[in-house]
Amino acid sequence: MERGTMWRLQCLMKELRWWSFLSFMLFSFGCVRASELTFELPDNAKQCFYEDITQGTKCTLEFQVITGGHYDVDCRLEDPDGNVLYKEMKKQYDSFTFTATRNGTYKFCFSNEFSTFTHKTVYFDFQVGDDPPLFPNENRATALTQMESSCVSIHEALKSVIDYQTHFRLREAQGRSRAEDLNSRVAYWSVGEAIILLVVSIGQVFLLKSFFSDKRTTTTRVGS
Repeated sequence: MERGTMWRLQCLMKELRWWSFLSFMLFSFGCVRASELTFELPDNAKQCFYEDITQGTKCTLEFQVITGGHYDVDCRLEDPDGNVLYKEMKKQYDSFTFTATRNGTYKFCFSNEFSTFTHKTVYFDFQVGDDPPLFPNENRATALTQMESSCVSIHEALKSVIDYQTHFRLREAQGRSRAEDLNSRVAYWSVGEAIILLVVSIGQVFLLKSFFSDKRTTTTRVGS
């Protein structure tokens, strides 16, 4: 009886430990500070964003133009002193990783000032800091248990799934925008062809009618 009770207690402790690991794993997703946004950038416009970063923090800026024109924008990243850390002109997408050299507010801007009539839809993801360890004692000298190793693998796989979902969602939005633009152009071209065909048909009818119309001539006799 005592062996059965001890066995059930051990199973219960293992199950509680497993659920505590899963809860901590899910909670760890919210520990990394990140800014992710999709916004409209009008023509001849510039939009800037600000982020307070401490010295020594690793950051990554990733952006992609989803819709509009040639799918390109100007991007600029500055440190608190105004020094330019990253600057690219007319880029469709890019990723830049840097380490903050000092405390302060960092500014990154997206510009569509070179476009006169086309607005853009821009997505960016600004990550500040690295992912915290899944377990507080993950860097210990002893090896992880099989359960802990499984949790770490699941954690990494879930992060990869999130990245892939974001990537394919952006590709789907960009493909849908191009398909709608192509559909609009085909519709306008079809309407234009129909109007031209109608005008040419009416012109041919009047031209053929003029060929078969009777021209009556009148003669005048002059009497002596």
